[in-house]
Amino acid sequence: MKRIVIVAIAGLAFTMGPAVAGDKDDQATIRQALAKVIPEDPDTVQKTPVNGLYEVSYGTQLFYVSADGRFLLQGDLVDLKSRTNLTEGRRSTARLSALEKAEASMIVYKPKGQTKHTVSVFTDIDCPYCRKLHDGMKEMNDLGIEVRYLAYPRAGAGSASWKKAASVWCAKDRNKAMDTAKGMGDVEPATCDDPVAAHMALGQALGVSGTPALVLEDGRMVPGYMPPERLLQVLEGKI
Repeated sequence: MKRIVIVAIAGLAFTMGPAVAGDKDDQATIRQALAKVIPEDPDTVQKTPVNGLYEVSYGTQLFYVSADGRFLLQGDLVDLKSRTNLTEGRRSTARLSALEKAEASMIVYKPKGQTKHTVSVFTDIDCPYCRKLHDGMKEMNDLGIEVRYLAYPRAGAGSASWKKAASVWCAKDRNKAMDTAKGMGDVEPATCDDPVAAHMALGQALGVSGTPALVLEDGRMVPGYMPPERLLQVLEGKI
């Protein structure tokens, strides 16, 4: 769906007609205008603090449309007075909502004691920095950080990385299989109704462009490797 929306938006200047005259319901006007160029119904259409500007969401994709349905803006809406990125706040909420639906299919590493923080990680088994992150698993758990893995084999469907990920998710003991794979050991090939394709699609919708990609508990996305102590500081808002 993400690709459909982006392609449709690219042609808006050429295909979107004028708003329906006399329609006092701005949201209905916007939905009617968008229906001409995007085959999917938006999840939400709601007012922003800017007069005459509405936020439209398709999953985790956000953009803005004028009340008359004629003009569309892509980009972040920033409140200069409070220095707050309003778009990123809404985007973070959408990320968490999307991840919640995938929670049952994640491979989870829980602390033995109290869970103080949670981080979701899109991981590629053959990614060196993903392995480095995994090497710090015990330290992260000891710090009270729960790590939840989603598969993101960057080489794509049918690749060796994809097959390894599928085998890990299909293993009887998925955590043990993940430990073996991250340690560059051989995981017994296995097949099942695995979630790899769904995880990849979710990652692409969230804007993952590399691995590891960390989604923090407040919905922010942080690309790249981060040492356990630094990750804790970020989670606690110290840096």
